[in-house]
Amino acid sequence: MVTKQFTGSPQDADLTRADSLAREIFSDVANKWALLIIEALGDGTLRFSELRGEIEGISHKMLTQNLRMLERNGLVERTVHPTVPPRVEYTLTEPGRGLRATVDAMCDWTHRYLGDIEDSRRRFDA
Repeated sequence: MVTKQFTGSPQDADLTRADSLAREIFSDVANKWALLIIEALGDGTLRFSELRGEIEGISHKMLTQNLRMLERNGLVERTVHPTVPPRVEYTLTEPGRGLRATVDAMCDWTHRYLGDIEDSRRRFDA
């Protein structure tokens, strides 16, 4: 994977540009699993198995991949406790908590307009 470097230019933050670092970050976090992980972590700390239990349908592999991506982007902090067996915990960082506000707003929007969307789908599919 080629990582784009941020040089501080406006082009690096332009989501419409294919070579934009901002687009790469947006692509990373704007997927269903990342959003659900961020929402599940909320203001707390969860172990891997607890987090997997909070997100119905996520596989071990997808949870691992998304947690690594979120950690790489500085949105999730991973803490390994030196116990036998090792205890690994995940928590949102400050930027992760900032993104959670956006995720919460998306959840609120979904709840508010779910009926409208269902009605629209029924009309479209008829």
